[in-house]
Amino acid sequence: MATSTTVPADARAADKPVSIVLVHGAFVDASGWKQVYDILTHDGYEVLVVQNPTVTLEGDVEATRQVIAKATRPVLLVGHSYGGAVITEAGADPKVKSLAYIAALAPDVGESVFELATRPVPGESGPPLLPPADGFIIVDPAKFPTAFAADVDISITGFMAVAQVPWGIAAVQTKLTSAAWRDKPVRWMLPKQDHMVSPTTQRFMATRAKAKVTEINSSHAVMLSHPKDVAAFIEASAADDQ
Repeated sequence: MATSTTVPADARAADKPVSIVLVHGAFVDASGWKQVYDILTHDGYEVLVVQNPTVTLEGDVEATRQVIAKATRPVLLVGHSYGGAVITEAGADPKVKSLAYIAALAPDVGESVFELATRPVPGESGPPLLPPADGFIIVDPAKFPTAFAADVDISITGFMAVAQVPWGIAAVQTKLTSAAWRDKPVRWMLPKQDHMVSPTTQRFMATRAKAKVTEINSSHAVMLSHPKDVAAFIEASAADDQ
C-alpha cells in the first residue's frame, strides 16, 4: 500500500511555501531518503515520502498521486532512478509545479524505462541485472554494492543487496502516456560515477528536458553518500518555485 510521512523531524510546523514529495526508485524502498528528509524538514519544508510498490508503473504513479493530494502547498516532485519515470507520468498533476530528477530516468510519451535503460553507450557498462524470474528483476547481489553505491559503507550496501525489492517487468516495460518535463521546470542531479543509469544517457534525457543540470562525483545512491548535497539541490529547486 502507498504510505506517506509528513511529520517534521524537529516537530516544528513547516513554514516554506513549497511541499516536497520524494519518490524512490527500483530495488529499494523509501527509507533511503531518511537523511535528506531530516535535513529538509529541519529547514522548514513539508516533506512527503512515497512508498512505491515497484510492481507496475501504473501502481507507482497512483501511489505518487495519492501522496501529492495530501500536500498542503504547491509541489516540487523529486524522483530518484526509476522514480524519475514515475514523476514524469505523475507530474502532470496540476498541483505539481516543478520536477527534480536525481540519477534518474525520464522517458518521453510512448517510451519505456526499458528503452532508455538499454540504450547502447560505448565505454559504459549497464547495471548487473539478473535474468527476470517470475515477472521480476533484481540486481546481482554480489555486484550490487559496487554497482549501486560504491561510495557507501559495505555494511549498508551489503544489507541492501540481500534486502532488495524485486522490480516488476510491468514497471520496466510500460510506455508512458504523459511527460511532465515537457511543460514544467526541471532540475537534474547527475552523478558522474553512476553505474546503474548511464551518465551519458542521463545527459541525453536532461538535455531533452531542458533541465538545469548539477553534476556530482558520486555513485547512483547519491542520497546516501551525499545527503547534504542532495538536500541543497532539492532546496535550490524549491527556491525556483517561490
